[in-house]
Amino acid sequence: MDHSNKLISIIIPVKNGENYLAEALQGIKNQNMHVEIIVVDDGSTDNTAQLAEKLGCIVLKHEKCLGPVIAKNNALKIAQGDLILFHDHDDIMNPNSLAMLYNELEANPQISAVMAKVQDFYSPDMPEEEQKKTIIKKDPYWGLFTGAVLMRKSVFDTIGPFNENITAGEIIGWQSRMQQFNLQIKKIDYVSTQRRIHASNFGKTQAKKEFKDYTLLLRNKLGRK
Repeated sequence: MDHSNKLISIIIPVKNGENYLAEALQGIKNQNMHVEIIVVDDGSTDNTAQLAEKLGCIVLKHEKCLGPVIAKNNALKIAQGDLILFHDHDDIMNPNSLAMLYNELEANPQISAVMAKVQDFYSPDMPEEEQKKTIIKKDPYWGLFTGAVLMRKSVFDTIGPFNENITAGEIIGWQSRMQQFNLQIKKIDYVSTQRRIHASNFGKTQAKKEFKDYTLLLRNKLGRK
């Protein structure tokens, strides 16, 4: 692992994630970068916490489920890295992605974050019938937080923590706050992460809530104008 680089805190909020967590962690370890991995076990009833500890992660345990936004904020309080990357427990980072994001951020001191693209894929354990009913994006895309955005931790000193009234779609609020404080996000045409689509994706199960949260964020943004 390259310790000449700045420490990157990788934050993984997860509830009942023992099914895919090991694969996600392997993808991160294969990056061969200077990282600490903070797994926030958000009220799991399976062996998520034990698995994360066994695989060398720092584990923050919520006795009951508080949701991924509070999980992210709690992890930020203990993160030691100069740089932060959020990662879902079920996604897989492509080889060399972290170095690519890191080098881009380090080469551009005027930018506060780098955003790469993600590529959806059907989880191999997803039944074919379910796959047929679930439409995924064929092309890589920007706009997903986890596994795709590397940012300076100092960003949160400026814009504050995530809004804990929002349970989904926090990237919209984050981008809006970045804009408000004139902090730059550089988009790069590079696929950093494979986003696993399966029956219990948070994004799918929280779709209605996410829509309400987007509406609230938009209203707040327009209200400021």
